Amino acid sequence: MVLLRRVIGDALRARRQGQHRTLREVSTAANVSLGYLSEIERGQKEPSSELLAAICDALGARLSELLREVSDTVALAEQMPGVLVPVQDEPATAPVRKATNRGVRQVTSDGKVAVQVRQDSPLKATLRSTRVRPSDRDVVCAA
Repeated sequence: MVLLRRVIGDALRARRQGQHRTLREVSTAANVSLGYLSEIERGQKEPSSELLAAICDALGARLSELLREVSDTVALAEQMPGVLVPVQDEPATAPVRKATNRGVRQVTSDGKVAVQVRQDSPLKATLRSTRVRPSDRDVVCAA
């Protein structure tokens, strides 16, 4: 199952990092505490619609753009029946925080979007969707 708050948080973080901005800069511009914004980005808190609109405004993004991006990621996850099925171990290219070196596998690609799944633990997988067009942003969500 994909948690909406994680997808929203990952989309916000990707936009902020794509602009090379700090949490402090965005939290100040959105008038939200740095700690709360961090919790939103990590998928630990669900922002209200008013707060989400303020964060989008601080990032110079339209709320509809963010929600469309989130919707596309959720739709992809819904079409993938085996997202939480364990993947085969492959050599890791970078160290993983929890000392597990689970593999990454390509799940699907329709020419517009490629989707990869990384198994972080037996109960957690990270879904990464990458749009083929370079101007679009990547979206990462964990479930």
